[in-house]
Amino acid sequence: MKKIVFAILLGSTSIWGWAQNVLDSASVKPSIHFTTTEIDYGAIPQNSNGERVFEFTNTDSKPLILTNVVASCGCTATEWPREPIKPGERGTITVRYNTSTIGTFRKSIRVFTNSNTEPVLLIIKGEVKPSNPESNQTKNQK
Repeated sequence: MKKIVFAILLGSTSIWGWAQNVLDSASVKPSIHFTTTEIDYGAIPQNSNGERVFEFTNTDSKPLILTNVVASCGCTATEWPREPIKPGERGTITVRYNTSTIGTFRKSIRVFTNSNTEPVLLIIKGEVKPSNPESNQTKNQK
């Protein structure tokens, strides 16, 4: 009987250790921390400056490499550092939205790194308003 109890205790301890390792690996924090992952342009005039900047920090103990930064459409251009970001250092991703089209927008930017299998998702949103609504009304009435 003592052998059976001992075997059960030993087996449950092994399972507990395995489960804890799985939980620990699942809770690995990303090595990139953004000040914000969403920028709201608000209401902006047509053809205005569509450039915004996302700031991030390498929170890991090894260099961070951005392997790719992909916008959800051709109306958004991105610029990001190609050199490794040292531990504790900061970097920026510049996003340029084409403000020539009137209307609301919500675009995503996926950031791929050497440390995470899943990309970090950044969002830009807002509304482009006609730069001079009165002149557009006059043109429409003629």
